[in-house]
Amino acid sequence: MSEEPPQGANNRMFNGPGGYRGAPKMVLGASPPPVTITKVFDAWNEMIENENQSLRDRVADLEKKVHEQTDEIMCLRSTLADVLRRISTIEGARALANNHAGGRATPTKDTVRLRHNNSDSARDVSKRASSYLPGRSPSSTQIRGAHEASKPFNSSPHLRVTFRRGVHYQSTSSLYSDGHSSSSVSPAPSPSPTQANNPHPVHTARHTTPSPSPFASPARPHQLGVLNKRWASTSDFATPAHHQYHHLAPSPTPTNSQLARRPNSGSLHNLNHLRSSNSQLNLSRHGAKEAQYNGEEGIVKMYLRGRPINLYVPTPMRETYVPNGPSSSPPAKLKLEWVYGYRGRDCRNNVYQLPTGEIVYFVAAVVVLYNVEDQMQRHYLGHTDDIKCLAVHPNKLLIATGQTAGHDRRDARSWRLNPPSDPLSPEAEEWPHIRVWDSVSLNTLHVIGISDIERSVACLAFSKADGGSLLVAVDEAPDHNMSVWDWSRGERGYKLLETKCSADQVLAVDFSPVDRSTIITCGKNHISFWNYESGMLAKRMGVFENRERPKYVTSISFTDTGNVISGDSNGNLLIWQRGGNTVYKMVRGAHDGPVFSILVQKDGGIITGGKDGRIVEWDRDLERTGNVIEIPEQYGSPRVVTSGRGSQLVVGTTRNCVLGGTFTFPLRPVMQGHTEELWALAPHPGHHQFLTAGYDRTCYLWDTMAHTIVWSKDIGEHAQSAAFSNNGEIVIIGTTSGRWFVMDSETREMYSQHQDGNEPIQVLKFSPNGQYLAVGSRDNNIYIYQVSEDCRKYTRVGRCQGHSSFVTHLDWSADSQFLQTNSGDYELLFWNAGLCRQIAQTSQMRDVEWATQSCTLTFATLGIWPEGTDGTDINTCAKANQMDLLATGDDFGKIKLFASPACQQRARCLEYGGHSSHVTAVGFLQDDSRMISTGGRDTAVMQWVVSSNSSSSHR
Repeated sequence: MSEEPPQGANNRMFNGPGGYRGAPKMVLGASPPPVTITKVFDAWNEMIENENQSLRDRVADLEKKVHEQTDEIMCLRSTLADVLRRISTIEGARALANNHAGGRATPTKDTVRLRHNNSDSARDVSKRASSYLPGRSPSSTQIRGAHEASKPFNSSPHLRVTFRRGVHYQSTSSLYSDGHSSSSVSPAPSPSPTQANNPHPVHTARHTTPSPSPFASPARPHQLGVLNKRWASTSDFATPAHHQYHHLAPSPTPTNSQLARRPNSGSLHNLNHLRSSNSQLNLSRHGAKEAQYNGEEGIVKMYLRGRPINLYVPTPMRETYVPNGPSSSPPAKLKLEWVYGYRGRDCRNNVYQLPTGEIVYFVAAVVVLYNVEDQMQRHYLGHTDDIKCLAVHPNKLLIATGQTAGHDRRDARSWRLNPPSDPLSPEAEEWPHIRVWDSVSLNTLHVIGISDIERSVACLAFSKADGGSLLVAVDEAPDHNMSVWDWSRGERGYKLLETKCSADQVLAVDFSPVDRSTIITCGKNHISFWNYESGMLAKRMGVFENRERPKYVTSISFTDTGNVISGDSNGNLLIWQRGGNTVYKMVRGAHDGPVFSILVQKDGGIITGGKDGRIVEWDRDLERTGNVIEIPEQYGSPRVVTSGRGSQLVVGTTRNCVLGGTFTFPLRPVMQGHTEELWALAPHPGHHQFLTAGYDRTCYLWDTMAHTIVWSKDIGEHAQSAAFSNNGEIVIIGTTSGRWFVMDSETREMYSQHQDGNEPIQVLKFSPNGQYLAVGSRDNNIYIYQVSEDCRKYTRVGRCQGHSSFVTHLDWSADSQFLQTNSGDYELLFWNAGLCRQIAQTSQMRDVEWATQSCTLTFATLGIWPEGTDGTDINTCAKANQMDLLATGDDFGKIKLFASPACQQRARCLEYGGHSSHVTAVGFLQDDSRMISTGGRDTAVMQWVVSSNSSSSHR
């Protein structure tokens, strides 16, 4: 017979969670079994535990669904932002094209196809590269000339600029590239645009007013106004208001912008309209001593470091020349179109793929947003020096980047106690700091850490569990201070706390994705677990127990459950359980050497990259799946591995390459660059190509239209200089050992090699008639060679001796008879090239026409020298082939454009930033459509579009 369940709760018996099994059957004559309170409690606890486990499982499922929906929403928001940006680009370009002087029509699909038929007038707007200068005004000029202060301004009719009394961070809009969409590498040169018909093309740019961005963080409602701004283009070069005319400060270090005083109201939204552009016109007084002009003899005497240098004024100018007279504006301007290179040799966790399809990374002082599919680059140019780290906000729209101290702020300890009175002044820009900016509009939202960071920002991370409201940063100072910021509070953020992190090097920092208060740091001899609560940080060191303690913990990541995965210099992987500081699981020998990167995928799978050049896939239990990628040695080891679209991986390597691919399809280079100091640059005389070489022993031939490498070659020695023959079939590479190579520019075949001394070959240059080659050496001599057999045979004519220091620059005369040369001790000498003899009567050379202008100390370059210079600040100089335009590169990472000749002391110029090291070379392509610049230690190669400045006339 069935038993009814007992009514007393204490007499209930359960079989599993919530299951009633009924009362026990009674045996005739037997007494009921005793029921103890302990059994009742045990059954009750078992039921509660089972219910709790079921609840945890349901909560975990809900969290997973929320994360999936969050990712979907994030992708939709980012895609919508990208669509809005593209629509604004197209509409602005159409409006500008219809109203532009000259009436250029908006490109159509049909006209875009004409690009393959050498048409430069029609370009696909959606395929062009853009450069933004966040934190700058729409104006790109900062006038160098007090005498210009009273002149009217030539503002663009398509650009409305409101000038306010305060300093403003301003983002400029894009100039899209006219490169091919194809990413393939072809040895054949790209088709040339129709520069013959239009040698100075005007490139269409956009001028649109987008709607306010709907994607601002909800924690920052007051900053929606920052995104609701007019996107202006530097390609119009609207001239600034008169209060931006000024003289440079006495410091020899140029700044990236000259700013007015910050207003008392101090809103960063109000600061977004007046901050001057990346390229600026300035007036500077050159030299510590005024130049003196002797009209009777036609000699102007300039001074470098107190040393007088006599320069002879050309005869047509002797009667009218005034050293301090007014100078012309440059007849053209630059726009950053493409950046070649990536910094992976000494930086970590600095490559990410955004939901819009752009890969974000940095090199030098530029953050690159590269859409590989569209072959389009955008550039964030808010930094003034080396960028060292990068972090992406959980919403995938905001980015934080940290930089090192500027060129004149290297001794951080001496000036940290004397912070700038105005945190947004030009002086403050040279301090190490963090910039938080919007990846869609490229607006700078916050500048934080000025006067709080001592040396450089080593690593950064946004919090994840709370939606990214906090930002943690680690300084590279000896104490490696770690600071936690409420970054969205005010224009400078709010520092919540700061503490000493470690006496040893810190390599990485990160927030837990599930615990808002948990921060992990790792580095030399340590992994630390921090708990942030009530404004205090509690630190626990990782305990390795009886396991071997690694010298470096090189990488960290988090699983979806909050466990920490670390990789070390021994090649081991360790799992640290959530909330603890002891090792839960260890995988020995995951890599043969340090583990550089750990990627936890959405499905829980794990991918690691090591110094051994291998990328290994693991399941969520750290068991090998068998999928392994071997990276070719030429690309280096994987420094960072991140998720791309779908199953694709994006890999940054130690040899400054960015690769893309999957475990099924091999990795292919997305971006390549030099790995050591870069010095040699040679534009091709007939194609839109140029060659670079440096101390990494590698030569690259680049195509400026396809933005790809045509070929590369390891020459086995440090390269110092390079030159193409006049027909472009031969390239000469000079090395630091005094050896120079003769090589075919297409097949890379080595024809011969020559030796001139044991010092570096500083400069190589063919004569205009192609019959001679001049070789300038660091041994103070210039070697002259006769060229024959289609530039494949070289016979030494003689040696020009007379310099008392190493040769730095040389130029041939237009008739190929004479040379002018500069040396390291500020000499300007002239030579008869055929006789290899110095011309003592230098006054006879005053009217000689020179084929090029690479010498920095001549009458034509008197105006390029800034005040307080020591004579070595300007490293390179080049004159355009068809325009009266002169470009220089200096020790402070700046490129300047002058009207040529720049013979007045107060020469006006346009100034551009982007490089973080000394600019070692600048050069124009054969049709002057583009200019190339190379950075020394920043290893960056930058390609600039040269466009006519309508506000300036040609000479």
